[in-house]
Amino acid sequence: MSNSITLKVNGESKLCSPETTLPAFLEQLGMNPRLVAVEYNGEILHRQFWETTEMKEGDRLEIVTIVGGG
Repeated sequence: MSNSITLKVNGESKLCSPETTLPAFLEQLGMNPRLVAVEYNGEILHRQFWETTEMKEGDRLEIVTIVGGG
């Protein structure tokens, strides 16, 4: 898989194609981008930047699912 990069997602190694945008990567993981919050390389990434954020080798993501209810 020479055309793949490795990321750390919630402490686990994951593969994706270079230049994959954050929303596309979340969908690749089976997550609804509208229902998660993302920490990208140690900082909370605001949604306005998601479409322009491309995954790069060694990126670290912490993804938290937003849960509603009471």
